[in-house]
Amino acid sequence: MILSGLSPLLRIPLLSGLSREALLRMDPEIAHGATIAALRLGLAPEQEGADPPELRTTLCGLDLRNPVGMAAGFDKNAEVPKPLAKMGFGMVEVGTVTPRPQQGNPRPRLFRIAAAEGVVNRMGFNNEGHEAAFARLKGARVGAILGVNIGANKDSEDFVADYVKGVTRFAEVADYLTVNISSPNTPGLRNLQADEALTRLLAAVLKARSRASVRVPILLKLAPDLDEKALDGVARVVLATDLDGLVMSNTTLSRDAVAGMENATETGGLSGRPLFNLSTMRLAQLRQRVGTLPIVGVGGIHSPESAVAKFEAGANAIQLYSALVFGGLDLLDRLKRGLAAAVRSRGLHSVAGLTGATTAEWASGRASL
Repeated sequence: MILSGLSPLLRIPLLSGLSREALLRMDPEIAHGATIAALRLGLAPEQEGADPPELRTTLCGLDLRNPVGMAAGFDKNAEVPKPLAKMGFGMVEVGTVTPRPQQGNPRPRLFRIAAAEGVVNRMGFNNEGHEAAFARLKGARVGAILGVNIGANKDSEDFVADYVKGVTRFAEVADYLTVNISSPNTPGLRNLQADEALTRLLAAVLKARSRASVRVPILLKLAPDLDEKALDGVARVVLATDLDGLVMSNTTLSRDAVAGMENATETGGLSGRPLFNLSTMRLAQLRQRVGTLPIVGVGGIHSPESAVAKFEAGANAIQLYSALVFGGLDLLDRLKRGLAAAVRSRGLHSVAGLTGATTAEWASGRASL
């Protein structure tokens, strides 16, 4: 996180109000660091009034005031979960955090594809490590459901052992944990999605959970680049365990949706609007394979229509991050109002009623936005 040298920037009136235009004129990583610093100073807008009752739902036994969350990657070091909750997110997922502090990959490592409202990152799990995040979260009253996204150090000799350490460290302070094995920026990490490796990983982390003082729900975050055969394997392994849920998806290595655009050839994972159709298709395909197991839909949500579509494809809750870069902070309110309107227009009582309405169409590739 870039926090050094930001105080002069924060005196700029536009930035102090988190102006989208001001942030887009900055280097992407500087803008991100400035946003985190502004949130720490209490400069974020707070939600006015309560969420519509139609947005109340449950996820893995957790009560959400609304089903829209901040995805991992924004607050890597658990610095601002409370301000994000005050803004109106129903859940906030911090991280990814690794056992030891990690600088991540060399800069530049974050790139906007403005023409498509996309982002490419090769951050490499840059974070301050378990102990720094734990110190911030211990005893904290966030005001929303708190998730901690756990990862492995790049130079670790045993990735699985790193995830076990994450469960052991954060089980007592998190409402849920997400095991992130789908970042494309740590060499070899995605190999943990294969059958035998995934079986060993889940056995280890669930055993660690059983030894914790509380039974914290554990979710598994997957890549959108898994094909249907790979999804078959993931579903087979997952359904043989007591894993609580899944997150679909992380970023993609594909560049089909942004071919020829500025920064499209940069190495790393693509997120934002160009990811929506692929991640939503994979979400629906996963839903077909895992029955009623909870799934958090992530990837490319950029409008109320896309939020509704993610639910109808099979999501029980959603998360976003990249869209805020281009859509501004008021996007959160627009998404929630759009979801509530969709519930009412369909004669439903809760946002949960939207889940799975068009799973077959999205899974087959017949649906798109």
